[in-house]
This record gives sequence, structure tokens and C-alpha cells, in this order.
Amino acid sequence: MPRTRKGNAPPKSGQRRGGGARCSTQAHSGSSEDEAASEARSTTSECPSLLSTTAEDSLGGDAVDEQGQQEDLEEKLKEYVDCLTNKSAKTRQGALESLRLALASRLLPDFLLERRLTLADALEKCLKKGEEQALAAAVLGLLCVQLGPGPKGEELFRTLQPLLVSVLSDSTASPTARLHCASTLGLGCYVAAADIQDLVSCLACLEGVFSQSCSTDGSTAPVVSASLHGLLCAALQAWGLLLTLCPSTHISHILDRQLPQLPQLLSSENVNLRIAAGETIALLFELARDLEEEFVYEDMEALCGTLRTLATDSNKYRAKADRRRQRSTFRAVLHFVEGGECEEEMIRFGLEMLYVDSWARHRIYAAFKDVLGSGMHHHLQNNELLRDIFGLGPVLVLDATTLKAYKVSRFEKHLYNAAAFKARTKARSRVRDKRADIL
Repeated sequence: MPRTRKGNAPPKSGQRRGGGARCSTQAHSGSSEDEAASEARSTTSECPSLLSTTAEDSLGGDAVDEQGQQEDLEEKLKEYVDCLTNKSAKTRQGALESLRLALASRLLPDFLLERRLTLADALEKCLKKGEEQALAAAVLGLLCVQLGPGPKGEELFRTLQPLLVSVLSDSTASPTARLHCASTLGLGCYVAAADIQDLVSCLACLEGVFSQSCSTDGSTAPVVSASLHGLLCAALQAWGLLLTLCPSTHISHILDRQLPQLPQLLSSENVNLRIAAGETIALLFELARDLEEEFVYEDMEALCGTLRTLATDSNKYRAKADRRRQRSTFRAVLHFVEGGECEEEMIRFGLEMLYVDSWARHRIYAAFKDVLGSGMHHHLQNNELLRDIFGLGPVLVLDATTLKAYKVSRFEKHLYNAAAFKARTKARSRVRDKRADIL
């Protein structure tokens, strides 16, 4: 899939936009996948030995025999795949949830390549059934991450893309299922879309979802049901992810069409949607300044006023955690829109570090983090796709002796924490003393 966005030509294969972004707390799409997961695990099924142990249980701890542990995991995964065609809906949901946990926690490309056709057929059937559409879409997104941008991954995405679009566009489908289809459509297109036409069609589909809450003629924006806020947020985030791949000719049209409309979402009642809109606006400004260094937005004063209000919001009717998250995000957005630089964040995983220093890079990292969850660090260390996207180089091969040499003992951690606590206490005491002098 094309990855760069320079000039008028489509991006070249194998390259990805490397700009970076401040990794502020992302606007979660508000999905209910945890509720679906707990429901799937709590039900009895026709495969009790399969669902009594989750994938996380089979992955835990330091195994003495890594090869044996891998074989045990693959045996469990075979059972999960077999249960996807079970007559019981609860059994299918439990198998999908177990697969989701396993694929997020481990890298299993060889196992999945051997069974990609079986999985594609099973997921196609699940996507046509209302009960498991959300979980099936989530598993499909993980399959795209596992298989990568090769011909096998492209074939899988092309096969199931029409179903994702169908569910996403179906107003009678559950908001949770549509939400997961939006996220998977964006991630799958980013990873495995074959050409620029696929990219443009996915962008148009996602844009049509969140644009329903925006007014095009300057009138009052239509009221959207609270149950659809998560869907709008997911569609906006997936759309922002695909913008990082767009060639410059498409970006200029998108800026003219969407930059005047997106500020309407800043007045949404949902904090996650407000944050997603703010981060997308910052991304659009970043892309615009890449095209034209002296880019000037016509309604800059009104936009900065709205961003400043959100960055200093102290309304008591909002939850304290939401206010804190909102202020942190919009301070960064306002600083960047007014002409500042992105704040850089360093993410440590194992012995390596990843620098997130642009809004494009932030959107990419957040998209994969949403799907992989706690398995993000494992994939950053071992998944060639993610290492290529973030420019981390080949996978590091470290022996046990090297790892042990870099491991910090519990006593050393205690000394470090004690020193940090002491320094923090002294700094706060100095601030208190200055306040007392002023008073």
C-alpha cells in the first residue's frame, strides 16, 4: 500500500508517513467490548474446556520451555478457530473473544497464514450475525496487524471490506458493531489496502459517518443521539489515521471541505468526541503546514477562542478526570495551532524507546494501541509491521544474559523512587514558601 504523501503521485509502497505527534491521552471511542467480553466469558458453552481458560492465562509467566508453550497456545487457538462455526452463539462469541486476546498478546503470523481462508470464511459469517459483529470486526483488525501489508493481508482485507462498509452504513445495526467496523476499516485500509482507490473510498465512507453531526450551510448542527457518540468518535479517529497516507492532491480538497466543519464537534456533549475532534484539527493543521509553510486559516480567531475555552474548562458538572484529560489535550492543540511545536513524548518498551513527536505519529500510535491494548509493547518489539511504521529497525535478538544485565533490581527501584520522592517534596516546599512570602 502506498505510504508517503509527497507530491501529486500516490505514496510509494513500503514507506509510511514518519511525522510525529504528542501522545496525549487519546479520546477513547467509548466501546462496550469489555462488556461483550465479560458476557462471553461468563456464559457456559459446548466447549467448556476451551473457554474456561482465556488466552491471557495461557500466555502468562516466564515459561521454562518456550517452544512447548507456543505449541500449547497453537493447540488452544485451533480449538478457538473450530468453535467459530459452532451452532451456539455464546460459544462463537467466547471463541472470538479468546482469539482477540491471543492475537493482541502474541505474534502468530505463521499459524494465521495457514488458516487465513478458514478464518476469513468464519469471520464473514460472524459479520453477518448481529450478536458477534463487534467481536468479529475486532478480530479482523488484529488479523490485518498480524498478516501485514503483503498479498495475503491484502486478500483478506479486500474479501471482508464490503461487509465492514455494509455494517458501518447500516443504521439498524448496533452502535457497538458499527463502531468496531469503523475502527477496523481504517486500520485495515492503513495496513493492507492495495491502491489509492481503496484509500479514497474508505475515507469517503468514514467521512460520511461523522459528517452527519456537522452542518454544511452554517446552520445549527443536527442533534445526534448519545448512543452514536462512540461511533462518531471511532469514525473520526479512523479517518484521521488514513489522512496520514493521503497524497497532497487529496489533502488540499479535504482541508477545504472539513476544516470549516470540524470545529462544530468541539461543542459536543461527549468529552471523547471533543478530544477526537481537537486532535484531528491539529492533524489537519500539521498536514496543511506540510503543504504550505505559511498556511493561514480564515477563521483562526474564533477557532483559537474555542480551543482556549476548552483548555481552561472548569465546569463542575463535568467529571474531574474528563476535565483534566480535556484541558491537557486542548492545551497542546492550542499551542500547536497558534504556531508552536508538538510536545514530544518518549515511550519505553523493553530496552528501546519510541519518540512520538507529531500529530500524525500520535494518531498512528493511538490507533494501534486501541487494537492491541496491553500487547502494544510486545508488538513494538517483535512485529515487523509496527517496527517499519515507526522506524525502529530490525527486531532485536537478545539473549538471557543481556536481558539480565539491563534488569533493574527491586532494591535499586526502591532507591530511585525514594530519591524522586525526596526531590519532589523539596520542590513543593519551595513553592509553598514562595506563596507564603507573597501573601
